[in-house]
Amino acid sequence: MPKTPRFTPKHNEEKQSRNAEVTKANILSAAIEEFAQYGLSGARTENIAKRSGVTKAMICYYFKNKKTLYQAVLNQLVLEINESFEAIDIEQQPVEQALESIVRSYIKFESKNRWHGMLWFQEALQNQGRYGEQTGWQEGFQSIVKLLEKGINEGVFRKVDPFLTAINILGICSFYFDAHENLKYLEPDRELLSSETIEQQTDAVLDLLVSGLMAS
Repeated sequence: MPKTPRFTPKHNEEKQSRNAEVTKANILSAAIEEFAQYGLSGARTENIAKRSGVTKAMICYYFKNKKTLYQAVLNQLVLEINESFEAIDIEQQPVEQALESIVRSYIKFESKNRWHGMLWFQEALQNQGRYGEQTGWQEGFQSIVKLLEKGINEGVFRKVDPFLTAINILGICSFYFDAHENLKYLEPDRELLSSETIEQQTDAVLDLLVSGLMAS
């Protein structure tokens, strides 16, 4: 008779670990939508459990409570956006090319993470940004400020306020997606979220930014 395969404790531990990671990922995916719609105060753990197909007890097992789950969601988003920028070597690229790389990466991230803007809006509205501040998202923002300062010092960019201009860059990249549910009524026949239109929007953003920043 063929022998029944035996699973070693290590194999079982690896399988349990994989299952745990999948469960946690499903919970986080469901939680971001719930928090984006209702914020920390209005989100309901039972809704997150229903969306992710687990029990409330399972959510508490992995994330302790609603607040720590909310913090995990914010941390995960910041981690993902930082990862999207990791391939960009700002120091080794000409400043104009580095700016284009940042804009393209950020718009691509926004197009694939539709709840991102709503989540940060809720964080600002309900919590005055105190939980978001703990994620360290400011590091990515400061990298844009430093890039602008470098471009100004090299004489490539005209003299602008790097801090305010970095804020405007983030705004021009994200507003398109954050306000989509309103903007879609302006030209109903235009598919704003199609890959072709998003590429056109990306080019339009870059044209505006580069034209406004380049030194004469």
